[in-house]
Amino acid sequence: LSSTMTILCTIISVAIFITTSSISSAFTPSALYFPSSSSSSSSIRRPISSSSAAVTATFSNTVSTFSTSTSTTSSTTSSSSHIAMSSSDETTSSSSSLKINPSETACVFIEYQNEFTTQGGALYDAVKDCMEATGTLENSRKVLDAARAAGCTIIHVPIAFDKGHNEIAKKPYGILAGIKEGELFKAGEWGSEICDTMKPAESDLICKGKNGLCGFSSTNLDFLLRQNGVKNVVLGGFLTNCCVESTMRSAYELGYQVYTLKDCCAAMSVAAQDATFEHNFGMFSVPITSTEVIGSFGNSA
Repeated sequence: LSSTMTILCTIISVAIFITTSSISSAFTPSALYFPSSSSSSSSIRRPISSSSAAVTATFSNTVSTFSTSTSTTSSTTSSSSHIAMSSSDETTSSSSSLKINPSETACVFIEYQNEFTTQGGALYDAVKDCMEATGTLENSRKVLDAARAAGCTIIHVPIAFDKGHNEIAKKPYGILAGIKEGELFKAGEWGSEICDTMKPAESDLICKGKNGLCGFSSTNLDFLLRQNGVKNVVLGGFLTNCCVESTMRSAYELGYQVYTLKDCCAAMSVAAQDATFEHNFGMFSVPITSTEVIGSFGNSA
């Protein structure tokens, strides 16, 4: 009897072991998350569809096309020469056919203020090299004169803050922190005044309310553009990769036809200037030169 009970216990123990092992294997992480090939496996681990891949490829090609179509016919190896655009060597195959109707166009000049443009300004040394490389002020003045003569709407977009810079948060970060800590662009003081080279005429418009980076966000810029029947926005100013780019993106999304002047902008380094135009501007505007935009006003006649 004792030996019979022992055999029965052994058989029962083996059966329990086999059953437990089968159940455990069915619920391992491997079995749950990486099932063997079956009719349901495709719904768990779906590959990228051909349509998604096509959309991705189309987007990449579009960006590449923007970059290619906006590159100039002349190229150099140095960064300074890359962005220094002269009228003699900056004529693209499409410049002669570019037509911009002055009566539907606004030239928007962003922050041509002494803090940036003039020796003694707090940020002059930071942008001086880039201004020299692009001929920012000289080219901007040429565009300003030509645009006035052609009948374009001229809008200056300065940034300014009251004493104490209370418009900016008490604990700001990023570029606005630097403006507040440095007490830059104080309203009514020399640093915030538009420089002599770009001094507004009586017929020009002054955008009001710019306390941030985008020319539209806290201002009446969109109101001014729409009141004057503007469809085309031509941008130049400071900083290339900050306020100019922010304004450009908003203008694009608001439905304006946006042109960005490659030789009428400046950043805090030549490298930042080059990178912005190479990677960003062609996605949200048509990058052109001062020579091209001036020529386009005549082509529209």
